[in-house]
Amino acid sequence: MEPTRPTSRSRTAALTVLTALLALVTPVTTAGGATGDGGHRRPCVGSPRPESGPALDVLRIAEQAKAELDLKSVIVRVTVDGREVVTSALGESMTGVPADPAMHFRNGNVAISYLGTALLRLVDEGVVALDDPVARWLPDLRHGDRITLRMLADSTSGLVDYVTTPGFGEAVYADPFRQWSADELVAISTGEPQWYEPGTNWSYSHANFVLLGAALERITGTRLDVLLQQTIMGPLGLGETRNSFTPDIPTPVLHAFTAERGTYEESSFWNPSWTTAPGAVQTTDICDLARSAAAIGSGELLSPSAYQELLNPGTVGLGGPTATCPDTVCIPNTEATHYGMGLLVLNGWISQHPLFFGYTASQAYLPCRRLAIAVSTTKNRDTPDGHTAQAITQRIAAALAPDQPIPDFG
Repeated sequence: MEPTRPTSRSRTAALTVLTALLALVTPVTTAGGATGDGGHRRPCVGSPRPESGPALDVLRIAEQAKAELDLKSVIVRVTVDGREVVTSALGESMTGVPADPAMHFRNGNVAISYLGTALLRLVDEGVVALDDPVARWLPDLRHGDRITLRMLADSTSGLVDYVTTPGFGEAVYADPFRQWSADELVAISTGEPQWYEPGTNWSYSHANFVLLGAALERITGTRLDVLLQQTIMGPLGLGETRNSFTPDIPTPVLHAFTAERGTYEESSFWNPSWTTAPGAVQTTDICDLARSAAAIGSGELLSPSAYQELLNPGTVGLGGPTATCPDTVCIPNTEATHYGMGLLVLNGWISQHPLFFGYTASQAYLPCRRLAIAVSTTKNRDTPDGHTAQAITQRIAAALAPDQPIPDFG
């Protein structure tokens, strides 16, 4: 199918929006999430209410979505070239407790983009090659001689996703505070026949990233939470992004609520141990989420060749046979949707949108505009099902980059 090309009108509209954004952005050193003198990170704070321009457009989109979707809270931050356009928190964390940009929430699969970047940093250093079999470090893994590091990172291993296996969801809902171990999670996946021969197709599996975390620990001899701090969060200044081996969330907390078990209840401290590798079960705030979107999405920590692998390791065409793109990175490319190494490429946007029991979040970055969008939401009793943070991110993207919208995914 021939890619849809933007019209001259849409290109003009996009250029007008981008010019307005660049004129209105506030230097990071005066906004929430900045790093001041001495390297100390300032608190993530809301910006003054804008009177006009793209910042007001973003805020109105968030306000309208909060009302339309009956959301308990919406927290949003948009930056261009690392400079703040707007940061705002709407609604409540709990009854009578206003939401605040400094509040922490779970970042879910955003952390797996850190796993992919950490792996590629090791490739840049010559420590490993992407096509090394994982049996070298995980000798007890079934079919580990045919599964490579690349296949774990880009989710082409063929391993069944334990989250989709019969009874798993029921077990989680029956005891949402249960602590799951990596071994029992991987055993669920490896106890099932593989979906396909490793490397011949694509399918998302949480097991891939549990195993990738274990492999990174073996490769480096460093515990995963420490490794990610040293190689990702530390260098990027993500001072409010951290792992926890318990369901704890650092204060201040953005509280979450859900009716998924049939009654509306608080779910803030339901145990996320089943979601990814131990050491990568993280919380963050909206300023770190926006910074992460830009830094990971631009390949700030990677060589050009590693950045290309991050965005296009050969998984173009989700759910179909893997393919190899030309020498150039497959972005921007209208209508292109594929999976990279722990992240999605959606019509040129580098994206992740975690969802966990009452929390939704979304980060998206458009390299050709240096535009980063970060959104976090929580539910009220009657909030409709669906990924509300991603929906808001799509609306903001359509307003700020009208010639390159974010398509639906999953």
